[in-house]
Parts: sequence; C-alpha cells; structure tokens
Amino acid sequence: MPLSPSRTVAELKELRELTGNEDGAQRVAWTDTWETARAWLREKLSGLPLEHEIDEAGNQWWTLRGASERAVLIGGHIDSVPNGGWLDGALNVMAGVEVVRRLAEDGEPAATVRLVDWADEEGARFGRSLFGSSAAAGSMADQEELRQRRDAGGVALPDAVAEHGVDLDRALEARKQLGSAATYLELHIEQGPVLESLELPLGVVLGTFVERHQVTLRGQAAHAGSTPMDKRRDALAGAARLELEIREIAKRTGEGAVCTMGGVATRPGIVTSVVETAECLLDQRHLDAVKLAEMLSNAEAASRRFAQEEQLEVEWERIWKIEPILFDEALIELADESVREVAGRSHQLPSGPLHDAAEVARAGVPTVMLFVQSLRGLSHTKLEDTNEDHLELSVQALDRLADRAIARVAGG
Repeated sequence: MPLSPSRTVAELKELRELTGNEDGAQRVAWTDTWETARAWLREKLSGLPLEHEIDEAGNQWWTLRGASERAVLIGGHIDSVPNGGWLDGALNVMAGVEVVRRLAEDGEPAATVRLVDWADEEGARFGRSLFGSSAAAGSMADQEELRQRRDAGGVALPDAVAEHGVDLDRALEARKQLGSAATYLELHIEQGPVLESLELPLGVVLGTFVERHQVTLRGQAAHAGSTPMDKRRDALAGAARLELEIREIAKRTGEGAVCTMGGVATRPGIVTSVVETAECLLDQRHLDAVKLAEMLSNAEAASRRFAQEEQLEVEWERIWKIEPILFDEALIELADESVREVAGRSHQLPSGPLHDAAEVARAGVPTVMLFVQSLRGLSHTKLEDTNEDHLELSVQALDRLADRAIARVAGG
C-alpha cells in the first residue's frame, strides 16, 4: 500500500462532515461527538495488524510490533475546541494513520511504531489542557485540584470522565505507556502566520513554553449611580490597565514574546454596580526561560502598582506552567532533512501554542514536531485552513521522518 496523502485530506473532510456543523468542529473531549470521532478513527484502522487499547487516562493507542521493542510514537488528538477548525489535532492523527498504513503494508518495521490519540488536548470543557498526555508523562496536575473543576453546566470533571470509562484516581497509571518510547513525532498546523509570511509550506519546531496565571483583583461593589468616580474601587479598572500593560511587556521583551489576557470574569456583573471582583486569565510565552521569568515579574509588578493606584487588592495563582522545552537536536536535524526533501526548504521556529509533544518531551522522550502552514495564521475557528497541497506535503514529510526515526531507534 503506497503512501496516499490525498487520502488523508479526504478523510479529514469526512471527519469534518461527521462531527462538525456550520459553526465548525464540535469534537469537544468527554462528549458524545468526541466519542463518535474516536469510533470513526478506530474504524479507519480496522483490518490492519495493529494492537488497540485505551489506557487509564482515555488515550487511544495502536501498536505495530517491530523487530525492536523500542518504539517510535506518532501522536495527535481528535478532540477540538467548540466551533473549532477542521485540522487542529485531527491532521496529526490522520497523517499518522496514513504513515502506519504504509508501514504495516511494508511488513515488520525495524522498531515498534505506536500511534496515539491523546485524550483532551484542548481542555475546552474543563479548562485543563493536555489531560491524557500529562497523565502518561506523569506530570498531571494535583488530583484534588482536578476534582474541583466544573464545566459550564456544573458537571464535575471526575463525573464527566467516568462516563467515558476513565477513573481519575487511576489516570496516572497511563505512565506505563511511555516505558518503551524512544522517540515521539508530531505534525501540527502552525496556528500562526510565520510560515505563510515566509512563503514556506513546512517548518520544524524548536520547542514549546507557557506560563498561565489567574490574577484576581478585588475592590468594592457600589451603586453605579451614586458613587463618585474618585471614590470608586473598581476592580475592572485594574484589570483593564493590566491588559494594556502586558501588551507593552511583550513588545519590550522582543521577538518571541507573547502575553494574552484570555478572559476576565467580573462580579457582581450587573450594569448598576461598580465591579467588586475581576478574575483574569493571563497567558505568557517565551522560549527563553530567563525572559519568560522576566515577563512574569514585570506583569506582577504592574498589577501591584495598578492595584495600589486603584485601591484594590491583587492575588496571583499559577494555574499552568511548562518550562521552556527544547526539542531533541538530532531529531530536529532529521526533521529538517525530511522537510527539505519534500518541500525544498525548511525553517525552524518555536511553538507558541501548547501541544502534547511538550508533555512527552518533559517526560524524557526525545521529541520533535513538524509544522505545516496555516492560512492567515488562523486556528480555533471555522475559518482555520491550509492549502491541500501543503497538507499532502506534510504527510509526506512525516512519513520520511518516521522512516528516519525508526532507523535511528533500531540502530541504537
């Protein structure tokens, strides 16, 4: 069975029709639509000489046994954000499906190859990204904190995952899945504008990074009509000033720095009251650990300055952190070679978005990612798109990278 990148594109369109609507992809993890997608994925791999299992964290695995038990992993995620794009996550998995098909037809590979569909990469329902991969990596957040998480309807995370066969108390048992892992490969759309601006279809990822905090500003609720402006302790005023300042912090830090206030929840949240509490979600990213720490320090200092000037109290709580992780240098070179073979040129760039690859890498597994160009840099929207010829090139590049990784692992 020769590699058929066009089949990957056709299957992605089929998945879009099956699990999307006029607003985009609806494969939110721990929902019926997500389960529909997972069953569809299993059907696509049926009939191949693969061992299938679902681990304690809900990750799906397919194993093609090779001459060596040491394994090359190819990973992705079938879940999406609400009203998401047709490629985010799904491309990773379906390109891996095509590579595994080709390898299975060629006979026993020199090393074992495993395809994984990570559970709940997006964290869209409960705000906890990388659920399955962090469990397998052994870095899953405090279990008690996860037990307290609720979705918008008030359903607790442990109850929701239990409906899909996952016992939160046993999720970390998924760590055994990485016991034989010697290499991890992941293909993803860029979700940014860099490759398009360079007129390049493909690139190689250097690493990933993230700091996320909840910043809570507290003032005093007061009547909107009778409280003079100079007497107000308006928590939203402090939040607004912080939002503008973090943009300047990123600009001053320079290339590679991004800061985002991704959400502000206010209380009491009525038009007739000054805001008493503003809870802000802050995301900061830089591939340089020193600069990332500097960005955080500057944001904290600014929040305390604004709190003092607006007569507020401020609290910071870290909700997520992945230290800047550089991917494996030898695999980066192999990825570069693979990209140049199919596209003529390659470009190395950091990843702003967070991926399962980061969790696997910090578990000590040599890791690399490929990026394929995103049109207009858009993702997490129904407008997300990539040229079909670029998608086909990405499948070819992943296939060649898999061959190189297998040879490297088999050779010790």
